[in-house]
Amino acid sequence: MIRVLVVDDHSIVREGAKRIIADQGDMKVTGECSDGREALCHVLENEYDVILLDIALPGMDGLDVLRAVKAQKPSLPVLILSMYPEKQYASRVLKEGAAGYLPKESLPSELVNAIRKVARGKKYISESFAENVVSVLSEDSKPLHDHLSNKEYQVFMKIIKGLETKQIASELSLAPSTISTYRARILKKMNMNTTSELVRYAIENRLIP
Repeated sequence: MIRVLVVDDHSIVREGAKRIIADQGDMKVTGECSDGREALCHVLENEYDVILLDIALPGMDGLDVLRAVKAQKPSLPVLILSMYPEKQYASRVLKEGAAGYLPKESLPSELVNAIRKVARGKKYISESFAENVVSVLSEDSKPLHDHLSNKEYQVFMKIIKGLETKQIASELSLAPSTISTYRARILKKMNMNTTSELVRYAIENRLIP
């Protein structure tokens, strides 16, 4: 039996995942939680075969949870289930040690297949992402946004969606001055001067859904 921990801050997503998994004879949701810190407590106190993890979590975000899990239990597969398109996060989470990445709009059958595959110690990526994975992960063709740290990338994604500094600070539980510092770093690393340039770059690279 594949024991699954579901980590998502939306109860409707957790319930949906639980129903899909409950229909399978070889897997079962044995734990669920809505934030990153609670997820780490579950991982340390219980045994799981797969973690189904969202990226956008309150407080401690999914990328931080992923790194913490891999530090504590490196062999535990973490399957990212996210609202963000693969182009935005897939290569980043795979580099951080995730066993796979699945957009939330994926079919239930894809979720089930992904859980089974990562539980066997394999990596899961969709066919569409597999077609581009070599070029995405290649240093020679590394896009500008791949030079950003994970936290810078989070701030970058919120900036291009039009959020103000105070909004971003609130969502990431950081000071507005810290967000301003991140913004300056992002502009410098991407060799740009204005937010509008960042937005134009995001549109050209299809980073905005």
